Amino acid sequence: MNVAVFDTNVLVSGILSPHGPPGWLVDALQQGVCRAVVDDRIWDEYSDVLARPAFGFSSGDVAVLLSRIAHHAVRAHVNFGQRHDPVLPDPDDLPFLACAAAMDVPLVTGNVRHLPREAIGKVEVMTPAVYVRRLQSSRGGRY
Repeated sequence: MNVAVFDTNVLVSGILSPHGPPGWLVDALQQGVCRAVVDDRIWDEYSDVLARPAFGFSSGDVAVLLSRIAHHAVRAHVNFGQRHDPVLPDPDDLPFLACAAAMDVPLVTGNVRHLPREAIGKVEVMTPAVYVRRLQSSRGGRY
């Protein structure tokens, strides 16, 4: 299991706190140890959020991070004409859930509570810590 949809909050947390599970995932995404599933909406959110002045991230560092993630990313194709969007507490989570469902991969987020069981269908939603543990076990103890 090295492919998943990563909520933007995982990237932000990983940059802000590089020594915990989100930080390890940011490193793993850059190295291609795991691969992010993205579509244009997710990519636009990554770019927009990471560029916000409130975070103080260097535009050069953000460009390098996004370039490295893009190099290993898997593009999702979601057919919206045949989908019914669930009601979520945060509608901005819909693209992440839709891509995870379309590609049959987990959704990794720090906001599990924003994805109620009745709304996610068969999508497996997990925290960064749970994903890191699974990644480590599938790689013989190394992430």
